[in-house]
Amino acid sequence: MTTGNTQAPAVRLEGITKRFGDVVANDAIDFRLERGTVHALLGENGSGKTTLMSVLYGLYDQDEGRIHVDGEPREFDSPRDAMDAGVGMIHQHFQLVEPMTVLQNVVLGHEPTENGLIDESVAEADIESICSRYDFDVDRYLHTPIRDLDLGARQRVEIVKSLYRGAQILILDEPTAVLTPQEVDRLLDVMHELTEAGRSLVFITHKLDEALEAADHITVLRDGKAVGTVDAATTSEQKLARMMVGREVLFDRRPRETTPGDPVLEADGLRIRGDRGLEQVKGVDLTLREGEILGIAGVQGNGQTELVEGLTGTRSVASGTVRFEGRDITGTSRRRRIEAGIAYIPEDRQTEGLVQDYDLVRNALLGNQTVEPYASRGFIDWQAVREHAEAIIREYDVQPPNPDAKAASLSGGNQQKFIVGREIEHDPDVMVASHPTRGVDIGSIEFIHDRLLELRDAGLGIVMVSSKLEEIQKLSDRIAVMYEGEFIETVDPADVTEEELGLLMAGHDRGEGTANEEIPDSGVHT
Repeated sequence: MTTGNTQAPAVRLEGITKRFGDVVANDAIDFRLERGTVHALLGENGSGKTTLMSVLYGLYDQDEGRIHVDGEPREFDSPRDAMDAGVGMIHQHFQLVEPMTVLQNVVLGHEPTENGLIDESVAEADIESICSRYDFDVDRYLHTPIRDLDLGARQRVEIVKSLYRGAQILILDEPTAVLTPQEVDRLLDVMHELTEAGRSLVFITHKLDEALEAADHITVLRDGKAVGTVDAATTSEQKLARMMVGREVLFDRRPRETTPGDPVLEADGLRIRGDRGLEQVKGVDLTLREGEILGIAGVQGNGQTELVEGLTGTRSVASGTVRFEGRDITGTSRRRRIEAGIAYIPEDRQTEGLVQDYDLVRNALLGNQTVEPYASRGFIDWQAVREHAEAIIREYDVQPPNPDAKAASLSGGNQQKFIVGREIEHDPDVMVASHPTRGVDIGSIEFIHDRLLELRDAGLGIVMVSSKLEEIQKLSDRIAVMYEGEFIETVDPADVTEEELGLLMAGHDRGEGTANEEIPDSGVHT
């Protein structure tokens, strides 16, 4: 890596333009990252944030414009060129080989050798040094396969991998999208440690509060153009929201005008085992009423995932009963539950919500293969399916607006919008929504929230799992807090503070301890 001019900014982009056919993803964007700072790149899904940083990382060639790193002009033909210049990128969807161990992933392509053999002891020592310096716990499971780690641990592996390869400039693409509140706090602390050590960070996000907390400067993109750059210390969420979407955005909780009706989804004494055979849900009782949003809050790994899978029929229950509209559906298949009227927004859009190699037309059919008007007597009406896909794209502003585009070509936020639209447009009687706005920008969050509230007011029962305490409090009529596989308390969102919710999620009483107490996390998914 070239040392360069220590007085120059870490990165300077001038007039970067990137086109994909007739679509201008980046339109003459200027950007400047000062040394030892965090610069947030803020914008809605499809605004051009990831594309701009992909140009800096060598994934795309710009059509126009110039790149300077450490004051030196650069031309990157590949990520290898960018890495050689000290630029690393942590992608929103991790670039890890799941069957390989943490150690193998970190050193892949950069293995220390002795006498032609990989020297694991040297690699371990280097990784342990990085972990010690930045208070990571990755060195605790170096020989664990990636597939056995939860999402937060995988992200930490990605960061360690970039640091191991010498990155001085680190691009973090939507790094908090898969993290619990405790893991977000931990990541923000790590970002501070990295800048204190002289590294420079680009923080791609659509979350206003995190941009304000983490960044020194914030540049807002909209429709591929840079709207402006502001100092984080002197701006506000409302100003940033206006810059992002070009209008005022409502943040307040909307009062409900209807009363919940009869029970529509119930669970009694539900016990469910996880992938490793351990009991993850321990005797949960649940009642969801018509016209109600039941929020489930909890730190990731406390049984929410397994509970949702048990309710939707994607995981068998060990014991207990699930009833829908008074009927026992405990042993009913997922397909039959869809046909009965139970829609599902899954936690992992990549593997559960979409088939990445399918276009949006075929993805629009998922869950509707036996439902009219899309299917009749064993035949698929593809014209009806295409019209369905086009309606979702139009109504939920999915970009690019192309029903023939493969799901894998969409950004994470646009994938999420498509899934939410597909499930809502099924006209269900019950919706189970697991992290419905994960990875979605503020304008789309507002739209999805409004749709969920409209469905609730129309009589739909909604179970919503979210790691966002603000979202849980804003939308829920009741909040059930889940800890170690049990509902430890059900609270009224109007009568509980975010701090008290955090304490309950950590297994404390509301008046006990401190909301900032760290929650131990092994990183290993059970």
